[in-house]
Amino acid sequence: MFESLSDKLNLAFKKLRGHGKLTPENIKSGLREVRMALLEADVHYKVTKDFIASVRERAVGQEVLDSLTPAQQVIKIVNDEMAKLMGGTSSELNIQGARPSVIMLTGLQGSGKTTTAGKLSVFLRNKGRLPYLAPADVYRPAAIDQLKKVGSDLGVPVYSSRTTDDPVDICRKALAGCREAGADVLIIDTAGRLHVDEELMDELKQIKRAVNPGEILFVADAMTGQDAVNVAQKFNEDLDISGVILTKMDGDARGGAALSIRSVVQKPIKLVGMGEKSEDLEVFHPERMASRILGMGDVLSLAEKAQALMDQKKAAELEKKIRKDSFTLEDFRNQLVQIKKMGSIEQIMDMIPGMGKLKKLRNMGEEETELVKIEAIINSMTKQERADHAIINSSRKKRIANGSGTTVQDVNKLLKNFMQTKKMLRKVTKGGMKGLLRGGLPF
Repeated sequence: MFESLSDKLNLAFKKLRGHGKLTPENIKSGLREVRMALLEADVHYKVTKDFIASVRERAVGQEVLDSLTPAQQVIKIVNDEMAKLMGGTSSELNIQGARPSVIMLTGLQGSGKTTTAGKLSVFLRNKGRLPYLAPADVYRPAAIDQLKKVGSDLGVPVYSSRTTDDPVDICRKALAGCREAGADVLIIDTAGRLHVDEELMDELKQIKRAVNPGEILFVADAMTGQDAVNVAQKFNEDLDISGVILTKMDGDARGGAALSIRSVVQKPIKLVGMGEKSEDLEVFHPERMASRILGMGDVLSLAEKAQALMDQKKAAELEKKIRKDSFTLEDFRNQLVQIKKMGSIEQIMDMIPGMGKLKKLRNMGEEETELVKIEAIINSMTKQERADHAIINSSRKKRIANGSGTTVQDVNKLLKNFMQTKKMLRKVTKGGMKGLLRGGLPF
């Protein structure tokens, strides 16, 4: 989402690095380019103005001008101020206290409320909570059926409402149903409109009074830019929302909503939707997002994703196999499956410092296709072949290629890459990174 903004900011910083010593004049020139980059990213003009003023105030200080690396110091200030702009630190959901907790999702039609309700139920279940869904949108065609389908697919109970029911009654009865089901978090998917109107707001106010939610979250489509910020303001004025969920953060919009909404509405961004899968809802970390926007990666989030997906017992077994040089194609395939669960190759590269630039030099679509092809080839092998690649002769290669819809050349390429991977792993286990660097990278 922030690719264009990242490019323009890095260009501005590159010019700053070209100066041996920074002065108020060249800082002013550099910040002018930062200002233009933010405005072109659809960041609110007042937010941009205040942001630039804060950066300038810190950057023109004597400790920066006399610094040995003044350009890096300015970049650090921009990073700090950008994190502050988006809230500074992450904000937890308020689901403590009396059970069940009630979370009320609000927003316009098309913002992704129903999909987010399902993702939120998975997010909470992974934290040991027992979610219960309430479809309270009786106006949009098939909205109730959609949430029931989502709940069925995810194994989450859903209150059985009908389009003829009153939305406020639905929420009251769903709260009682949540208690009876032994669930501890009620997630209400409220109705939206194509635009804000008094009828919608009156209904939402009545629901708020009826169930007293601990969280009223405004769900905003991050791809709508300033429109999302303006609508959030109206919802906050009428409902006093407790936070924001930004959806479609993996899209290719300019990103202005993410950078503006916290400052304008004065309510935290609590969660962000980063993909289409049910588990693609994450806690929003302002400092990590700022780092990603500035091309510094987000190693912490990458590590957390890996840890969440990693079975510690299997990881220990895999380490033993690598040390004993018994790493097989079966193990190789299992690792590919784990990588795919972490997100797309493009998303993973965005989290690794410096890899964002390399991403532009490669076709990420081809990289994803290659992973699918590798998995198909290994799946076409017998158990014996996956355990011992040495037995795969020419006739076996033809059978594997036919079974996977690939070519013998593709099979040969996979086997070659696999053997190079094993060779690299041997060097790492014997001599650590020093051993790896002495022998050279095998690709």
